[in-house]
This record gives sequence, structure tokens and C-alpha cells, in this order.
Amino acid sequence: MITAIVQFKVSSDTTKEQVMQNMTNVAPKFENMPGLIRKNFLFDGDRGVGGGVYTWETREQAEAIYAEGRPWRDAIRTLYGVEPEITWFETPIIVDNAMGEIKRT
Repeated sequence: MITAIVQFKVSSDTTKEQVMQNMTNVAPKFENMPGLIRKNFLFDGDRGVGGGVYTWETREQAEAIYAEGRPWRDAIRTLYGVEPEITWFETPIIVDNAMGEIKRT
């Protein structure tokens, strides 16, 4: 498994309500996405940063979504006018309390 932490700047003239509405609007697009195990939306209004934490089965599946010219990247550019920053981590173990299990790669 792989985790991608995505961050992007949110301009000071974008309200928290606008960011929350954008996230609400795009959330359904991640349902049943091939390879995506979980996505957590992130927002820090004090720092003006939005983003997400994505857990994927493989990095290749993630990169296919994040690739240049794909809707995911274009949506961030359209909504916020910036490029996302992606940081990658291997994810050897997930403790999933909601499901009551520990997942290992």
C-alpha cells in the first residue's frame, strides 16, 4: 500500500464554506475509484492549506489519477488556481478501528 499526502494553497479570499462545499461536491467522485482504499479531506484555514490523505493499493494506481491532464489535477487548478504538492509514503500497516482490523501489505 501507498499513502499520498496532497497539499495545496488556498487563497485568503476563499472562505472555509467555499472549501467545504468544493470538498462535498467532489467527494462522490472518489467512491469506488479503482485502487483507492481511503481518502481523508484536509483543511487548515489558519495556514490557508487544503488537501487530502489518500491510501492506495499501489503507487501506479495513484499516479494514474494524479497524472498531468487528468480531471483530478485539472480540478485543483480550476478551483484553487495552484498546483498540488504530493508527498509519498509506503504504508506497511493500517490499524482500522472502524472495521476492527489491522491490514498489512
